[in-house]
Amino acid sequence: MTFSELNLIQPLLDSLHKSGYKTPSPIQQKAIPLILNGEDVMAAAQTGTGKTAGFSVPILQKLSEGKKPSANSARCLILAPTRELAEQVHQSVQKYASDLSLKSQVVYGGVKINPQMLKLRKGTDVLVATPGRLLDLMEKNAVNFNDLEFLVLDEADRMLDMGFLPSIKRILAKLPKKRQTLLFSATFSESIKKLSKQFLNNPVLIETERTNATATSVKQWIHPVDKKQKAALLKFLIEEHRWHQLLIFVRTRRGANRLSMALEKNDIKASSIHGGKSQNARNRALAEFKTGKVQALVATDVAARGIDIDQMPVVVNYDLPNVAEDYVHRIGRTGRAGEKGIAVSLVSADEVDDLRAIQNLIQKQLERIIVDDFEPNHVVPETDLKAAKKKKPHKKKLAKAKLKQSGKKSGAAKDTGSQPKRGKNGYRGKSANKGKTTAKRKLRKKKPANKSSSKVWDKKG
Repeated sequence: MTFSELNLIQPLLDSLHKSGYKTPSPIQQKAIPLILNGEDVMAAAQTGTGKTAGFSVPILQKLSEGKKPSANSARCLILAPTRELAEQVHQSVQKYASDLSLKSQVVYGGVKINPQMLKLRKGTDVLVATPGRLLDLMEKNAVNFNDLEFLVLDEADRMLDMGFLPSIKRILAKLPKKRQTLLFSATFSESIKKLSKQFLNNPVLIETERTNATATSVKQWIHPVDKKQKAALLKFLIEEHRWHQLLIFVRTRRGANRLSMALEKNDIKASSIHGGKSQNARNRALAEFKTGKVQALVATDVAARGIDIDQMPVVVNYDLPNVAEDYVHRIGRTGRAGEKGIAVSLVSADEVDDLRAIQNLIQKQLERIIVDDFEPNHVVPETDLKAAKKKKPHKKKLAKAKLKQSGKKSGAAKDTGSQPKRGKNGYRGKSANKGKTTAKRKLRKKKPANKSSSKVWDKKG
């Protein structure tokens, strides 16, 4: 299939061609026609499969056919969980809309709010925002949604599953009910699916691959190692494999700063990026990494959803994530758009529970490679995969199944030995058995001849 078969207009086809897109990915093939048709969509696909183009391209086409935005208004709102992801989505929107007369803006915290307010005065077709900064702008009456046509929650699992839900609800309360709503994410838990349905109107669910699966283009393995030896092993791996560009994930801000300084001392140009740094510092570190001035970028999970670098060769999990789903997002930074990638995890004995959770999530046993001179003194135990849990049937379905097994049916008793149907008020009474005289009742009509026989009958009956 080609993009032209998806009924896209020529300006968008040209911009996609300039961006290097040749054929639509599975998520784009399924999502674009549905969005053009006006459907609400919940879409789950692996990171790096073109989700941003999957929702932004059809939205841009529909926006190009409508009226211009009024002052301080936005026709499309895209919410993203992190500043980096918001910036990345905005850049993609600008790229796809390069041949269209549409305006886009991005707003997020960590920078001054006044310049953002000034840019919104004339209105915008597409507004990409983080929830916190958007609420600030709404309180200052710097933006309204009288003209809103589209709402997109990008990385919806993180938006709803973390601390964003109260903010999302406050924002939704100010949006017009008549709109098209789209939820895109790499992962969807059952609880998130139920929760998100409250915000959509008869949504179409799209899952191109097994949920929480990792891309086949990424080669994954682990190196068991003692925690104290991780930094030395990382230095050895960088030099041994001649990794010229790698993204390293750690759990804490302090750990990110400490590791980047350790790498610098070993003549490996490194920088760190995390939520404790100013936005300008984060932007600078990311820009230097993209241009190759920095060889290793050490990041916390704040960057897992917002770093989009073409042909990212290597991702290293210096620390395994506490949340198994974050592993999928981390390694999704490599092996994008069909390119090959490497994901290496340094695992110490105290991380075995995290390793077990990750392997059960992705349903894959990761290859173990012990590096000479770095054999761990504290062994990382082997972990067996648990079979994927089957969805439990509804309580009503279970009750019906038990009823069939016991030979009962809703209506009357199946045989003379079974209990009669319950009445409307929930007890067994005349209304339940009206017009249905059982064999027992017929027998009881024959009164015994004397009291002694009556007692005998009562015991037998």
